[in-house]
Amino acid sequence: MSQKPRTSQLVDKFGRTVSYIRLSVTDRCDFRCTYCMAEEMTFLPRQQVLSLEECLRLARVFVDLGVTKIRITGGEPLVRKNVLWLFQQLGRLEGLKELVLTTNGSQLERFARPLVEAGVRRVNVSLDSLDPDKFKRITRVGDLNKVLRGIAAAKEAGFAGIKLNTVMIRGVNDDEFCDLVQFAVDHEIDIAFIEEMPLGDVGHSRLHTYYSSDDALALLESRFELVSSTETTGGPARYWRIPGTRTKVGFISPHSHNFCAACNRVRITCTGELFPCLGQNDSTNLLPLLRAHPDDDQPVRQAIIDAMGIKPRGHDFNLFQAKPKVIRFMSVTGG
Repeated sequence: MSQKPRTSQLVDKFGRTVSYIRLSVTDRCDFRCTYCMAEEMTFLPRQQVLSLEECLRLARVFVDLGVTKIRITGGEPLVRKNVLWLFQQLGRLEGLKELVLTTNGSQLERFARPLVEAGVRRVNVSLDSLDPDKFKRITRVGDLNKVLRGIAAAKEAGFAGIKLNTVMIRGVNDDEFCDLVQFAVDHEIDIAFIEEMPLGDVGHSRLHTYYSSDDALALLESRFELVSSTETTGGPARYWRIPGTRTKVGFISPHSHNFCAACNRVRITCTGELFPCLGQNDSTNLLPLLRAHPDDDQPVRQAIIDAMGIKPRGHDFNLFQAKPKVIRFMSVTGG
């Protein structure tokens, strides 16, 4: 990937420069995590989903407009047929500085090394519990041992960075936060704790399961020395270092410490909808433009530039609403 500098053309009305896109390549997943999707999901027919070639075309347009970081998400991106081809093509894009992946880890055992060879620098792996039974309750169908083997394969493959993502769910996994950090320390990887986001009607009140980053930090400080750090990976997490280890502990806090003022990212769903904000419903549909103008990128390019005008000041999540304002599931928007 080239380090060639480009002047970004993606600046919203609040002066924030968009340099980072999260591109979903599928709504399908081999897990059914309780905070992400319903137990019985109806997935999209293939013709409504971006082809891998269309994903690549969109990525090229965004990079040409000044985006330097692309994160591939899902659903579970590694269940998409032939997805390795897309990573290989993205890894060659001139101007792209960072290609990263978010995964549930279920397919990492076989994909880790080819992903590194394709140019993926960092990988985030969802891990909400180290207890096999609890892990299966959270994911409904997931096999913890398969994920742990995937993490081991990722370490062996040589990613520049591996980070665990743990969604904090009060009364479910809050008794494991210290153990999860110890796991990260023992394996010399990073971990980020995420406040549950009110997206989609998942059948429980997020107000009752909400666990704040401040409470989690206080809990972890009872067992670990945590030193505040100014390090960033380009996303919303704030980090603490554990002296004498290689581990960073991050917190993503959409409720307790709103990070919208520095937002540098937009999301593209697997259906080609560009959402300037995860927590709002405004979007721009790029798929019809891609298919109506197969040999001309200018219409989709202009639509992307225009979409910066609908990027809101913030997501305005509200735990006290009986029903979430955003009814689409997290898996629909892209993790």
